[in-house]
Parts: sequence; structure tokens; C-alpha cells
Amino acid sequence: MSLVDTIRSTLVPIHREGWKFVAGFFVVSLLLGAAWEPLMWIGFVLTAWCAYFFRDPERLTPQDDDLVISPADGRVSAIAMVTPPAELELGDKPMLRISVFMNVFNCHVNRAPMRGRVSRVAYRAGKFLNADLDKASQENERNGLVIESAHGSIGVVQIAGLVARRILCWTVMNDSLEAGERFGLIRFGSRLDVFLPEGVQPRVSLGQTAIAGETVLAEFGSAKGPVVSRRG
Repeated sequence: MSLVDTIRSTLVPIHREGWKFVAGFFVVSLLLGAAWEPLMWIGFVLTAWCAYFFRDPERLTPQDDDLVISPADGRVSAIAMVTPPAELELGDKPMLRISVFMNVFNCHVNRAPMRGRVSRVAYRAGKFLNADLDKASQENERNGLVIESAHGSIGVVQIAGLVARRILCWTVMNDSLEAGERFGLIRFGSRLDVFLPEGVQPRVSLGQTAIAGETVLAEFGSAKGPVVSRRG
């Protein structure tokens, strides 16, 4: 492998939604530097962080219709039976909800957890509470997708957080998504909830680090029970 190929494979591309922010941070850094040079270097550090935040790495996604793949990078913050948000129209019976909390250092590009057709896209305005709180699922601004998978309807909800002020979703109704395909992005700290129907078993534990497009959150059709956390 040549030096150029090594550099290309090491550098992670920046998502197109992030370029204007990176440019803005850079320009402000130059302006601050004109007033006082140390401010310019602080600005350059923040510019580098902004570029890191909007990174969009390639991921290798397992292509198995029985697997539910993490839609976000972050920490598995909740695994519980919860009634899905009313706007998803998934009924009033509790479903397995697996939540992944993203802090400001995680990659914030969101990916489809399963292959299927998008049958519903529903946005709801709301508050900007800490996305790690359980009540954020009901009270915060959010955008939900319903995907018709091989195992029935599943819900994927993007939830804004304390700092996040913009949910982006470029997927529309009747779009077909592959598992691991990018469907949206949330700026600056947030959370993803996945609602799953009966017949699924969790394959992650609370506190586990998940990688969007790669980590298996749950599995359908397996005779094995839930995974038990290993002692550290």
C-alpha cells in the first residue's frame, strides 16, 4: 500500500452537513486571532473538534434479516418494555425499546437498524432535556420512522438532547432502506430509540458501547435467551 493510500484509509470523511459548521468555526478562529492570537489557537482546536463531530466513517454491516443493528454510535442507556410514541401508530402495547445515547464525541450519523420499507415518518416538536433521561423519549423533540421489516413493523426514533437543536432526516415515506444505510443525523448530543415487536431477544447489555451499522442490538428467531453481562 502506498503512502497516499495509507493516508486515504486513515482519514475519515466529513459529512456534507458538517462542512458549513467547520468553515464557520475556522473563519471565527481567524477573526478572534486578529484580536488576540491565543484565541485563534483555541478556535482551531474547536474547529478540529467540529470536524471530528461530523465524521462519517464507512461501516461493515451484517446483512442478516434476523439481526437488529445499532442505528447510532454511543452507549446502550436503556433496555425495557415501553409503549411506543403515539405518532408512530404502532399500537398501545409495550414493545422492546433499546436506547443508544450519543455524547458530543460520538459520530452522529444515524443508520437503519434493519432492511425494509419506510411506511411512516413522524416529527414531533418538544423540549430539549438531557437525552439520557428516560422521560426524554416522551417530552423531547423527536423524529420517528416506521420500517416494515421481515419481522414486522419496527420504530426508530431520533431524539434531540440538551445541546442538540437540529434533527436531520433525509428519508421519506416509501423509501427502501438497507440495514446500515444512512438515514439521518442529529447535531451535538442526542439519543436513538429502537422499538421492536415480539420474538426478539436483546444482544447487548446496559452500558455497552454500540457502533452504528455494526453492533448487533437484538436478534429475531433465536432460541437463546437474553445475553447476560460479563463480569468486568
